Amino acid sequence: MFTERARHTFQLTGRPPHPALVRAYARIKQAAARANARLGLLPPRWATAIDRAAALVAAGRVPDAAAIDVLQAGAGTPAHMNVNEVVANLANERLGGRRGRYVPIHPNSHVNLGQSSNDVTTAIRLMALELLGPLDAELAALVRALRRQAVRERDVVKPGRTHLQDAVPITWGQVFGGWAQALDDARRALGAVRGELSVIGLGGTAVGTGLTAHPRFRALVTRELSRLVGARLRPAPTPVATAWSLRPLLACSAALRGAAVDLAKICVDLRLLASGPDTGLAELHLPEVEPGSSIMPGKVNPSVPEAVQMACFQVAADDHAVALAAAAGELELNVMTPLVADNLAGALTLLTRAVRLLRVRCVEGIAVDRGRARRLVAGSLIEATALSPYLGYDVTAELVKEARRRSQPLRDVVLGHRLLGERELGRVLSPAALTGPRATDVALRRRVQRAPAYRAFRAALAEE
Repeated sequence: MFTERARHTFQLTGRPPHPALVRAYARIKQAAARANARLGLLPPRWATAIDRAAALVAAGRVPDAAAIDVLQAGAGTPAHMNVNEVVANLANERLGGRRGRYVPIHPNSHVNLGQSSNDVTTAIRLMALELLGPLDAELAALVRALRRQAVRERDVVKPGRTHLQDAVPITWGQVFGGWAQALDDARRALGAVRGELSVIGLGGTAVGTGLTAHPRFRALVTRELSRLVGARLRPAPTPVATAWSLRPLLACSAALRGAAVDLAKICVDLRLLASGPDTGLAELHLPEVEPGSSIMPGKVNPSVPEAVQMACFQVAADDHAVALAAAAGELELNVMTPLVADNLAGALTLLTRAVRLLRVRCVEGIAVDRGRARRLVAGSLIEATALSPYLGYDVTAELVKEARRRSQPLRDVVLGHRLLGERELGRVLSPAALTGPRATDVALRRRVQRAPAYRAFRAALAEE
């Protein structure tokens, strides 16, 4: 038996192929049996036996349908033959035969009719399409959770930072909304690869030329497979390309990396913004999920963002492996498909779990410290940028320096020099003016810059 020999030869990871990949192999066997029966190449009774046997495998009711190590011979021939042999044995039992004798149904001649291990790599695309569904649902749920936070905190102004230094004000609603939009964009990018993954080379057999397959097999098997997996699949216009080019799988992996990169950045932000609680930013509080230290009593760490960040790094590593494998195709075939399948399945599964973990155990329980936000804004110099259109860059810069020297709020320094009145200053530095586009009040600027106090301040500045 092919399976038994391969099982003893390949023992690299100790892990079998992902169940979604085995399901995809089994669905292909069902579709091929139906197509070959319609073409008159298989007796209806045999085709039905193969179909029903493969359905058992697809349903996960046959444990030994994945007895091969996930890293195996090129093009995944051992895993493919594993499924062929299991399906043949089950079909023969249904027809009154015995396991291992392959009479009347043979794994190669009948279960694999019109196929090759090289075009059955279609299973990887089907696996990715299946696993993208749960990830899409989890990303959508996380986006909704972040947008709920954005609505709840839409009016809370906080310091914005660039280069890890104080910059200009921003609202917590804008922060949460930005995170939500980035992940929604990542979700859309993942959705865009579905079209590419739905183009399959099944029926191209060994090198894409379709040798040994019936001329109508490609169209029929694609139609049957579409019904079985619930997706609109299309035959590749040039199966020769699909035999060696893994670009659609690489595109899927790259989109996963993109989502992971943005998710990791959000985790970094959560950790920084929750840092402290006494000596850090401490602008928000994350849910406590476990004790943070084995030696420091009462310490609480941002454990969930830390774990999710590690998961994101692993997804990036998986993408690198996929890229290396995709570049390793030579002549008419890329034999590295088992590595691609393993890393793609791992990345899809891990990212799905990471997104769910971050939402359920972190984002949904975040509490913004509104008092802390007010104190940081009131006691900082981040309002300077909003003053610059009225007072000018040089004057504002000098006021900032003075505020720092005296350890005073910038507002107090401006009022002390009588450059703006309290009402005018309140309007210029209102939350709406500080956190969004707003036209400069030209009349106010002219009035301020013509005032004696402003001219005297500029004259003193020019003398220094």
